Amino acid sequence: MDNSKGLPAIDSHRDLHIWIIQNLKMVPVPEKAYGNFFEKHCYIILHVPQSPKATQEASSDLHYWIGKEAGAEAQAAAGTFVQRLQEELGDWTVQHREVQGHESDCFHSYFHPGVIYRKGGLASDLKHVETNMYNIQRLLHIKARKHVSATEVELSWNSFNKGDIFLLDLGMVMIQWNGSKISISEKSRGLLLTCSIRDRERGGRAQISVVDEQVEATDLMHIMEAVLGRRVGSLHAAVPSKSINQLQKANVRLYHVYEKGKDLVIQELATRPLTQDLLQEEDCYILDQGGFKIYLWQGRMSNLEEKKAAFSRAVGFIQAKGYPTYTSVEVVNDGAESAAFKQIFRTWSRERGRKKLHGTGKSIQVKLDVGKLHSQPELAAQLRMVDDGSGKVEVWCIQDSCRQPVDSKQHGQLCSNSCYLVLYTYQKLGRSQYILYLWQGHQATAEETKALNCNAEELDHMYQGALVREYVTMGSEPPHFLAIFQGQLVVFQGSTEHNRKGQPASGPRLFHVQGSDSCDTRTMEVPARASSLNSSDVFLLVTAGVCYLWFGKGCNGDQREMARTVATFISSNDKEMVLEGQEPPNFWEALGGRAPYPSSKRLPEEAASSQPRLFECCRQAGCLVLTEVVFFSQGDLDKYDIMLLDTWQEIFLWLGAAASERKEAVAWGQEYLKTHPAGRSLATPIVLVNQGHEPPTFTGWFSTWDPYKWSNNQPYEEVVEGGISCLGADSAISGITAEVNNFQLSQWPGVSRAGPSALPAVRDTQDISEMELGPRVGGRSAGLGIGGSSNSSSSVSLADSGSLPPERLRYQAAENLPQGVDPTRKEFYLSDADFRDIFGTSKKEFYSMAKWKQQQEKKRLGFF
Repeated sequence: MDNSKGLPAIDSHRDLHIWIIQNLKMVPVPEKAYGNFFEKHCYIILHVPQSPKATQEASSDLHYWIGKEAGAEAQAAAGTFVQRLQEELGDWTVQHREVQGHESDCFHSYFHPGVIYRKGGLASDLKHVETNMYNIQRLLHIKARKHVSATEVELSWNSFNKGDIFLLDLGMVMIQWNGSKISISEKSRGLLLTCSIRDRERGGRAQISVVDEQVEATDLMHIMEAVLGRRVGSLHAAVPSKSINQLQKANVRLYHVYEKGKDLVIQELATRPLTQDLLQEEDCYILDQGGFKIYLWQGRMSNLEEKKAAFSRAVGFIQAKGYPTYTSVEVVNDGAESAAFKQIFRTWSRERGRKKLHGTGKSIQVKLDVGKLHSQPELAAQLRMVDDGSGKVEVWCIQDSCRQPVDSKQHGQLCSNSCYLVLYTYQKLGRSQYILYLWQGHQATAEETKALNCNAEELDHMYQGALVREYVTMGSEPPHFLAIFQGQLVVFQGSTEHNRKGQPASGPRLFHVQGSDSCDTRTMEVPARASSLNSSDVFLLVTAGVCYLWFGKGCNGDQREMARTVATFISSNDKEMVLEGQEPPNFWEALGGRAPYPSSKRLPEEAASSQPRLFECCRQAGCLVLTEVVFFSQGDLDKYDIMLLDTWQEIFLWLGAAASERKEAVAWGQEYLKTHPAGRSLATPIVLVNQGHEPPTFTGWFSTWDPYKWSNNQPYEEVVEGGISCLGADSAISGITAEVNNFQLSQWPGVSRAGPSALPAVRDTQDISEMELGPRVGGRSAGLGIGGSSNSSSSVSLADSGSLPPERLRYQAAENLPQGVDPTRKEFYLSDADFRDIFGTSKKEFYSMAKWKQQQEKKRLGFF
């Protein structure tokens, strides 16, 4: 980095770098403090992918984050530094403007298990996070959606609501309070953040306890009321989520931004669906996605001044539109666009505006190596093949709401007015794996589709959830489905031998053959007329006496060879080859005469270059809401979730073992396609994957995959039921509970409240029982006095002298002690001078001794 611009050095071996803007300088944040943000500051975050997958772009992400209390000077400094960094890093960087509480999914994806917003600013002589500091009293409001955030709030019951989690952090004791309206997945995420705070800030030594609002936990509630005051009345209702639903995301508008004289002009160009050719490399554009996110695209030939003004133009647009000031902004450069930006467009080509490599677009056939597909799931995912299709195949046709088995000789002969179940079984590492294809013809009725789903559910139940279910629409069959039938998939418009709902066609029938080998060929019956022909392919015209093989001018030898194979099982009539332009009169007569048809050579389809995207699915207020995990891994799949993985060619829906809305998954996948801003094909295959039965076509999209992960994870219920043994040693909570009970904190006079100072934070790391809950010398009471009042007898007696004389404590039974004295710690109420005279040491030295030595001394001296 250029030191002359005040830019810090960047470690090329790290993917994430964070700086805080302090005294108008970029100060690095220690890694242990990543995820902690002070509200009065601005931060700069740089993410540089270290080992991107082949399917992903290698662009970096540069964010500047604005705290809600940050001043204008700090914001301006952050913007300046971001611009300087952008110039140093080059055009392969996506810029983001983030505002506290409204950050992008990309921003949140860096921080596991969540972000923490801290009050105020960071003093110059303090650290972001102090390890092993126990002099703490704070209340964190945790929103445990897929992206978890925690905000420091007032120590009061007024801060609580029924729809979130609240963490009362008392140093050595951390109490997680779960609202009655939150789900078990939210409880689990909240606990992960709580454990992370314990491990990072307390060295793992604090004890965690969990309180559910609807469950009695008397001791823990006493502790909470000692700090927060007496809980009076009902809590606030759950706060409705302001998540953006899919319908809002589908509303996109593209604007051309240019200068006309001294004026800046923003002209609307197009709405959904957008095409890539609308973006010209000499210009800049604003893409408004539903008013919740603004993209500014900069062409590679746009001038430097325009690029420098990117954020200011976007903010000006937000103001002109009347959008909230926290609206997310993303600035993307031509050639380094984010996956989210590219997928707003109907199609996206990597090669647009660049020289095409020689041979680009040619179809290269590679002999499938099953061993490679099993050992290299990333290859299986990209080819969409779990194997070469040589496994066991069973086919059922849905008739009268039941599944009727189809004879193996007729496998692959499907009817457009029917639905079919195709069960494929293959072996991997000595175990049987299953894929159940649900094939739906274009002319199938709603009743048949419903019966198809019901029968699939029955089969899945029979196989105990081990089936991967893939929903396939006629004409959009995935490669592996075609490979199962080894080039013999034929879809009839009328009927087949096993399906007699329609009468066999008496006239000529025309079949369109597409494909060049046994793994990619499908044959579809089309209307028997000349306009159905296409010069790029092969067609079979079956008449009463002959089967014509019509070869278009654009077809190749492999296509012709496959057509000859298909013709043998479509018709037993004599075969006659016909070249385009040399058709006999009988050929045109069978088609009802000549007619125009597409004669230009069809260009090969460009391989999909879309980056896979992972989303959490949920429904809020009747609408589908998706939360993206940008830099995803297997760890982002939670047993309570339903996750959607969009690879563009397929939609995977991963069903966690404990997910509550599993039956909604297919409908969510269909709704996702319908509301996608790019105008996606509704025939895109949808694949249901149950946790623990993931195929390589799914796992291959993850950088690493541990097949044993699910059996090693301890679920939330077991962690909580395990209680203290799982979450920490029991000395802390038992000690503080004893103190609270002994001071009878449940007996509140009226509705008076104990303030945050009522329960001092723990400072001794050895044992919670060493907390200063008794009187302090000097007439000042730091005990758990009732509401801080001096009206109780115990408060008066202790406060008047600051201590008690030895004769009122030594050799006294519990019932004879002054009110408010803990009988297990009588020695504590001695003055420092009396304590030293009797014990021969100071209190501090005494409490640093081993527990058994303390007890021995107390017995010897009459304080036990």
